[in-house]
Amino acid sequence: MLSISKLAKKFALSRATLLYYEREGLLEPASREANGYRVYGDREIARLRQIVGFRSYGVSVRDIRELLARDDAQAHEKILRKRFTQLETDIQDLRRQQEALVAILGQSQTLPQQPMSKERWTNVMRSAGMSDEDMHNWHREFETREPLAHQAFLESLNLNRTKIERIRRWSRR
Repeated sequence: MLSISKLAKKFALSRATLLYYEREGLLEPASREANGYRVYGDREIARLRQIVGFRSYGVSVRDIRELLARDDAQAHEKILRKRFTQLETDIQDLRRQQEALVAILGQSQTLPQQPMSKERWTNVMRSAGMSDEDMHNWHREFETREPLAHQAFLESLNLNRTKIERIRRWSRR
């Protein structure tokens, strides 16, 4: 049995995130101690592992609630396909934004040519409307689908090996 703080630490989440999951009906403690502290057992740990997995794919809390509530393979497939389609749309939008930036940068004779840095890449992604969570999801997907290409991309940003390893570990959560 784990306290909320220990459970949060085990999954590298904040206590506030676990309380949010409880408010949203995703995760309930197994019991409460006499002092009101929440206690989580193996069943809740397994459920949180599912929640974290779905969140790592960018599945919404509302859809996770439905996935956990239904033991129906067709319903699960429908929800996951919806997320896949959403990712495909997001990727196409990002590619269009990249193409537009390439066209703008290619036409400009006044911009100095600078190697891409982490800061420049982050600024471009923010300018394209991506939040920190969106960029984290982008890294997670890149690491999951193309780990060697993700490594090469991070190296192209001139990051040191320690920083690259940290980003890749963070991307696997």
